Amino acid sequence: MAPLATTGSNISQVGGTGTRKKSIWSGLGFQVVVGMVLGIVVGLVWPEFGASLMIFGDIFLRLIKTAVAPLVFLTIVVGIVSAGDFKRVGKVGLLALVYFEIVSTVALAIGLVFGNLSGVGRNLGHITAPAAAARGAAAAAKAAESSHTTLDRFVLNIFPDNFIGAFVHGELLQVLVVALIFGFGLMMLTPEKRLPIENGLNTISTAFFGFIHVIMRLAPIGTFGAVAYAVGANGTAVLISLAYFVLTFYALIILFIVVVFGAICALFRINLFHLLHFIRDEIIIMLGTASSESVLPRLLEKLPAYGASKQTVGLVLPTGYAFNLDGTSLFMSMGVIFLSNAYDVPLSWEQQLGILVIMLLTSKGAATVSGGSFVVFAATVTATGVLPVDGLALLFGVYRFLSIALSTCNVIGNTVATVVVAKLTGEFDETARQRIDGVERPA
Repeated sequence: MAPLATTGSNISQVGGTGTRKKSIWSGLGFQVVVGMVLGIVVGLVWPEFGASLMIFGDIFLRLIKTAVAPLVFLTIVVGIVSAGDFKRVGKVGLLALVYFEIVSTVALAIGLVFGNLSGVGRNLGHITAPAAAARGAAAAAKAAESSHTTLDRFVLNIFPDNFIGAFVHGELLQVLVVALIFGFGLMMLTPEKRLPIENGLNTISTAFFGFIHVIMRLAPIGTFGAVAYAVGANGTAVLISLAYFVLTFYALIILFIVVVFGAICALFRINLFHLLHFIRDEIIIMLGTASSESVLPRLLEKLPAYGASKQTVGLVLPTGYAFNLDGTSLFMSMGVIFLSNAYDVPLSWEQQLGILVIMLLTSKGAATVSGGSFVVFAATVTATGVLPVDGLALLFGVYRFLSIALSTCNVIGNTVATVVVAKLTGEFDETARQRIDGVERPA
């Protein structure tokens, strides 16, 4: 199995491997908030000085980009291998993967629609910067050129002409293709030949986790520089826009849980609110830690008591941590619209559909990356070649608040998915569920 115990999108726990309780000021989440507050103060009091501090944000982003390609490659390959023999797992695995793709696509589409309707980023007044301006001109030229690019050439450019070149040039789509082919190639080997390679990849993956842990420790400095620049160059509009983005995202998460998950549960005769009540302790833990990894062992133990067979829970839930991240999908699609509006880089509906396809692939690598949702979002923005990466550090300043909502949505989504797949495959005990509902239902 992939090292799913190290999954989650909680950047505040990056670098913390022990169980010893740490003081609040030693947590990365707290330090990022402090960096953001200091950046706001400097940008407001000394705007010219604040506008010169973007270099700190740029350094942080450059370091993030160095880890993107290898991390995505490793997580996708390990995720494919960890899924096991699909022929052996049969219809449980197949139905789970189909369900994951359908719901993830719905989440990405809803995020794009909601982002366009809510206008997140428009009230920012359009951030300007030398790098952003140059990138905006390049984006316009690229958009004009892309209208003359044939479909054949676009498809051809997805496939690399050599293994290393995809990594050297940072072509994420090519890295994804290499990872998929390599992962399926490993699945064709005998277990004896595959095991040492899988162990080696897990070891390298662990080393890269340590690498990204070190980079993430620089996040407060990067956030300070990016926020100081944004406020110094654009005034209080950036603060209002970020607050609006956070509140809008929370509203979207609540709407998605109630409407989409509610509709899925109603279709399969599951009471969503009873299920949420059953995992209420895990939800509370999520709200406190913003880490989906913190509740995985508890859910693996609890869901069989709700009625899903242990076999189904053991297959669907961990796989869902890698392939079914609905909250992450909502964040990525709304984040794309925010950057588009904030930097005045309009995206046509064709471009948005193209980015949706990219996100369908990149979102699958979010689980096992430290600060996964943000790192993979950064990879997606880079892969578009159109959106400015300058805004990533700005969004990172509020990511701690966003991660609470998106991680909670991820866990609820995987809980619903496990119960639904168990029902579809006939591996669900209605008696156990009725017994639990009877106990959990308020008098």
